[in-house]
Amino acid sequence: MNEAPIAGVPELGSVDVSTLGKALRLGWQDFRAEPMYGLLFGVFYALGGWAISWITYVTGQSYWLVFAAIGFPLLGPFAAVGLYEVSHRRQIGQSFSPGDIFGVVLHQRKRQLPSICTIIVIIFMFWFFLAHMIFALFLGLTTMTNISTSLEIYTSGNGLMMLAFGTVVGSGFALILFMLTVFSLPILLDREVDFMTAIITSFQTVQRNFIVMLGWGILLSVVTFLAMLPAFLGLLVALPWLGHASWHIYALSKV
Repeated sequence: MNEAPIAGVPELGSVDVSTLGKALRLGWQDFRAEPMYGLLFGVFYALGGWAISWITYVTGQSYWLVFAAIGFPLLGPFAAVGLYEVSHRRQIGQSFSPGDIFGVVLHQRKRQLPSICTIIVIIFMFWFFLAHMIFALFLGLTTMTNISTSLEIYTSGNGLMMLAFGTVVGSGFALILFMLTVFSLPILLDREVDFMTAIITSFQTVQRNFIVMLGWGILLSVVTFLAMLPAFLGLLVALPWLGHASWHIYALSKV
């Protein structure tokens, strides 16, 4: 049986490029050693991508994205915790079974993870609100019928400006979420600490290592985007690999 988490936030030191490289190697080793867990959690995201594409194609509407904005931030961190737990147990040489891993994931609902999920949802919802305002600002007076038959509107002058402005604003939100969660999620799994302390620690750690961690965030975005191109199938490998590697960045940064 897994011991109770240690109380208090660990001291986190510097993160350099060699840390990222080592974390990627260790993450790949974890995935190869325990592919079942990685593939299972990867399927969760792939199915979500397929559902998004199918609903978009069938309805031509985006209102349902509000539900996706709520569902994925709520459930996604629990999938990440499963990958973290696999890497954690392999790191300390502890044996485990599927029941152990999923038991830890389910146990998180009684700890601080739901609270941080709520913060993520609030940020997501605010971004969706701003995204609708940006759309209305640039294309509010443009006639549109269905997104599957009106794609040319996005190549117009206003459409390109909307995409550019929306990308900048969206990137800002993505950076904030990254800074708040990249260390806080593994901290909440590893230690007994309140979610606000974990969030603050994550934000401060990224600030101290901003250039390197920004590079890590960009790498995550690029690999994830490329993994989505082949019908989301690349997510079955990319997300478990990056999830395991994210745990090792945290573990390697502990002083």
